[in-house]
Amino acid sequence: MNNQESLVIIPTYNERENIENIVRAVLGLEMACHVLVIDDGSPDGTAAIVKNLMEGDCQGRLFLVERSGKLGLGTAYIAGFKWALERGYDYIFEMDADFSHDPNDLPRLLEAVKGGQGDVAVGSRYVSGVNVVNWPMGRVLMSYYASKYVRLVTGLPVHDTTAGFVCYSRRVLEAIDLDAVRFKGYAFQIEMKFTAHCLGFRVAEVPVIFVNRRLGESKMSGGIFSEALFGVVNLRWRALTGKIKGKQ
Repeated sequence: MNNQESLVIIPTYNERENIENIVRAVLGLEMACHVLVIDDGSPDGTAAIVKNLMEGDCQGRLFLVERSGKLGLGTAYIAGFKWALERGYDYIFEMDADFSHDPNDLPRLLEAVKGGQGDVAVGSRYVSGVNVVNWPMGRVLMSYYASKYVRLVTGLPVHDTTAGFVCYSRRVLEAIDLDAVRFKGYAFQIEMKFTAHCLGFRVAEVPVIFVNRRLGESKMSGGIFSEALFGVVNLRWRALTGKIKGKQ
């Protein structure tokens, strides 16, 4: 068990430029929480930095799971979700390491869930216009219209379906069969939101400003977008055929 109700999960691969600053920014919030870093064998020494923090003033509030090789964003979060559920956290967050998600927005996501606006709270780039800073226009348009496409195909009432800045209530993750989640990239984000919606949970959107990373390299690839574009058709089919079910 733990002495905090909230856990922020941060997956990493080669984030040595960002990891210490993001960890300190999250743990420095008035919203008391713990941080779990899931590192996929970063060759740049990201995990070593985390270990040093764990032995210093972040001891007892920062945790690390090391995995061998790049196993995918989705599997990293699934591992983090299971870790959180086993240790009794009530609110579990997804967050990037590169400051594209502002740590100061974490309390707003938490309040949306604790205050009853939704069982899942999404830090949304598109619920109040297009709130993206320093992305190339082509990438903004691709992301924006990808979310439009997902809404059209699935009927999911969420403007930012691929958002990776999310707060889940414990009961949502307990209801989802995490071992049945199939996708690893952007489609993982869509699948989690869509599954929660299909199981009757409410998904709230909290407007945030997304700022492109300043340090380190993006892990985005064309294959990630392809998975999202083609994967949603499969998600819709699974929903129509009754194959999206809660944990038995």
